[in-house]
Amino acid sequence: MPHPSTEPSPTPPDWPHCGHGTLPEDPVGCRGIYVAGHTACLAHLADVDRDAYLAGLTPGTDIDHRGSHFTQALLDALLDALRDPATGHPRIGYARFDSATFQSVAEFVSATFEGDAWFVSATFEGVAGFVSATFQGVARFDSATFQGDARFDSSAFQNVADFMSATFRGDAWFESATFQGVAGFVSATFQGVAGFGWATFRGDARFGSVTFQGVARFEYATFEGVAGFVSAAFEGVAGFVSVTFQGDAWFYSATFQGDAWFEQAVFERPVSLGPLVFSEWVKLSGATFSGPATLSFATRRLECRRTRWLSTAELRLRYATVDFAHSVIEYPLTIAAEADPFVLPDGRPVEEQALAGAPDATVRMASLRGVDAAHLVLSDVDLSGCLFTGTVHLDQLRMEGTCSFSDVPPRTHWRRWPPVRFTQRRTLAEEHHWRASQPTAVPGWNAPVSGDGHVGPAQLAPVYRALRKAFEDGKNEPGAADFYYGEMEMRRHDSTGTTRAERGLLHGYWLLSGYGLRASRALGWLAAAMLVTIVLLMGFGLPQDSPKQEATGTVPPGGGKVTFEIDKADPQNPAGERFTGERFEKALNVTLNSVLFRSSGQDLTIAGTYIEMVSRVTEPILLGLAVLAVRNRVKR
Repeated sequence: MPHPSTEPSPTPPDWPHCGHGTLPEDPVGCRGIYVAGHTACLAHLADVDRDAYLAGLTPGTDIDHRGSHFTQALLDALLDALRDPATGHPRIGYARFDSATFQSVAEFVSATFEGDAWFVSATFEGVAGFVSATFQGVARFDSATFQGDARFDSSAFQNVADFMSATFRGDAWFESATFQGVAGFVSATFQGVAGFGWATFRGDARFGSVTFQGVARFEYATFEGVAGFVSAAFEGVAGFVSVTFQGDAWFYSATFQGDAWFEQAVFERPVSLGPLVFSEWVKLSGATFSGPATLSFATRRLECRRTRWLSTAELRLRYATVDFAHSVIEYPLTIAAEADPFVLPDGRPVEEQALAGAPDATVRMASLRGVDAAHLVLSDVDLSGCLFTGTVHLDQLRMEGTCSFSDVPPRTHWRRWPPVRFTQRRTLAEEHHWRASQPTAVPGWNAPVSGDGHVGPAQLAPVYRALRKAFEDGKNEPGAADFYYGEMEMRRHDSTGTTRAERGLLHGYWLLSGYGLRASRALGWLAAAMLVTIVLLMGFGLPQDSPKQEATGTVPPGGGKVTFEIDKADPQNPAGERFTGERFEKALNVTLNSVLFRSSGQDLTIAGTYIEMVSRVTEPILLGLAVLAVRNRVKR
């Protein structure tokens, strides 16, 4: 939408105008509209004619003084003619002051505008006083210029409008208005749309305790001084799209019952927003925080896509689901969950009735895609639904407190053969999405939401690897183990970046010991191997009887030295009863020594010798995998 022009038009107005004071450099002259029945505006009307015109006015009369110049005395005379004897206050019907110039103080104190009130492109060279004014129709101040203070304290507007303490029952438009002094709207009420798009506040803008019952539009506005919205209440959408805050921005104790849009807003100075309660979304996408920022929000959703954080920042949140996709973080930034309600300086807790339907106060991260996480700290947040692929320097992410991730589907699933059972571990949301999209997916994996994009094992393996390193750097070895498991799982399933031979090795590693992390699996295989070894030894490895040594010698004739040869018969394969208690004890002794990579010294058949050799290789490996798994789980 283009920016409306604030320059006066050099062409004549589209109404019959006075033309007084025409000069070569200004051939249009006075732009004041004719007073009815005359050929001059109210300012240049003859005194007799002016007095007659004013005398003919009654309270509630429609007036049209577009383009006219008003001194304080002339405006006071006009308002006195419209003053209601019953109330003592001016009562005006339909009012047109488009392009009018108020040369001194413009006092519309307690005036009632029963029809629409148009001040489009009007210029207030002094104080603009609309204290306790009532606008029952549309109030338009588009492109108006306030060179002095603008005071609308306790005014009443039935449509959209923005002024301190005013009540706007109709729409009030101040688009492209320029407030060169203080703009005071303290305790104003806007029952309709309040339009301040492209407005410029060169002095302080005071919107303390204002109530916006309709849409509040401040898009492209510029606040050069303090922007004060202390205790303001936004019951509709609060639109601060592309607003520039050159001074301090105060939103202390403000409440937002609708969405709050701060997209493309620029905060040039340090800012502290909150504690604030929003019933719906807060949108900071594309906003720029040039100075240190402290945000304390209780809201259902916080959107910070492509937000630029050019200084340190701290976000203290409750209830929020946070989307930080493609944000730029140049200095340390902390996102922390608040377990208890925010507390005001006077010790009172912040009321959170607007969030009464929310399930709990947990803070959930929705996305960190495209973020450089080197300066990011997460504290006590739920990462079960967070999208991590595309995050830069994820290994430098710091996680404090309790940061939870998704779990795998519980229990054993019997709908297919062989049955599937997943050992409990922390997983990423993207692994859930990938597994849920597979033809053989079991119930329990979370399907992706539209727009999350498709990622597979090739993209997830480096994410798991980076998070594993982040846990290791945080001295959380048990936590790192889950992400090592996830990394190996993704490599095992990656048919593009992992060779067939490597996938085969990984499959064996997973099957035997869960990548060196599942001690029960390795011990199960060890027990099975020992049992097989014992059975094979009892059936084929132990001889029928233990061979005895035999000594043979020959005595030379006539006596002399006798030489003996000691020999042992080859073990004989068993022929009788093989599964006896004695043979079990011998087989168990051989097996236990094999587990410890020792020889038992037991006589064995040829088959038993080979059985023992295989046992002395495989069983120590399985024992080592079990010990490694226990170490990885308990190491701190």
